[in-house]
Amino acid sequence: MLMKSIAAGIAGSALLATVAFAQSPPAATTDKAPAASTTTATTTSASGEWRASKLVGLKIYNDANESVGSINDLLMDKNGDIKIAVIGVGGFLGMGEHLVAVPFDKLKFVNEAVAYTGAANAPANRPASTTTTGAAADRPTTMNEKTTTTTTTSKWYPDHAVYNASKDELKKMPEFKYD
Repeated sequence: MLMKSIAAGIAGSALLATVAFAQSPPAATTDKAPAASTTTATTTSASGEWRASKLVGLKIYNDANESVGSINDLLMDKNGDIKIAVIGVGGFLGMGEHLVAVPFDKLKFVNEAVAYTGAANAPANRPASTTTTGAAADRPTTMNEKTTTTTTTSKWYPDHAVYNASKDELKKMPEFKYD
């Protein structure tokens, strides 16, 4: 019985290989390919732009460098302009999370990481007085504005966003629901 199965498998493979070899090669065309000077290769460069897919899950801090939530979703109008950021506040692993909708233009995006502001257990290479609130005036306020600092390696998304509200203030806002 085993020999019949093996023989049938080999015969089937040979039949498939015969069909593949019997295919004719593509017909040669007499048309010449366009000259290289007439074709234009367009390359799209998005230097300094951010990927919207990387903004979902981005941490939100307030002006006091306290984590207040993260971006759960981005809502846009029919023109493709992002108008609302849905922020998840509180909860643990998605349970008990309070969703609020805030105007997208009220978020300030920051490329630099949030610095530790406490004096105890401060890293040896960073003075304890160094603070970074992320709310500096030279930071872009929308995705369409360019950053003032340029780096040779772009990671295609900001480090975090800043929204001027405490976690308690965000929890008191009306809950956002998808209808």
